[in-house]
Amino acid sequence: MKGSTAGRSDTTPIQAPTARGRPFANGNAGRKPGSKNRTTLVAAALLEGEADELLRRAVALAKAGDIAMLKFLLGRILPRERLIKLELPSMDFADDGVAAIGHIMRAVSEGQISPSEGAALATLVNTYTAAIDMADVVKRLDSLETRIISWRPG
Repeated sequence: MKGSTAGRSDTTPIQAPTARGRPFANGNAGRKPGSKNRTTLVAAALLEGEADELLRRAVALAKAGDIAMLKFLLGRILPRERLIKLELPSMDFADDGVAAIGHIMRAVSEGQISPSEGAALATLVNTYTAAIDMADVVKRLDSLETRIISWRPG
């Protein structure tokens, strides 16, 4: 079996990769947070004073039909998310989350919001109902502790 590693007698140790975030020797914390690397500093020095001209050129390219430049500029200018106005029922109790998710599902099925927006809203509703549940559990636990402390066998 040529090329097989089965039954290998090679005792060369395999070096495990260094743990992430721990590549430095003791006493060497590495670069300070927020500091820039050499390449970034050189690029900034080269572009100093040229930002306005470069931006005008990029806009001119986009206007001339450069689709990649247009996408680049719009990706930086336009907001990534849109505001959504959706009437949801009041959620005073955790069970009210079911009705809220029903409204979200209806909005997705009617095309008022996208499925990804609906999923994000449903996550918010689930988180909120979990918080309501947790607050309810804490209240009930406090009540039970008070009753246990005040109860004295007689």
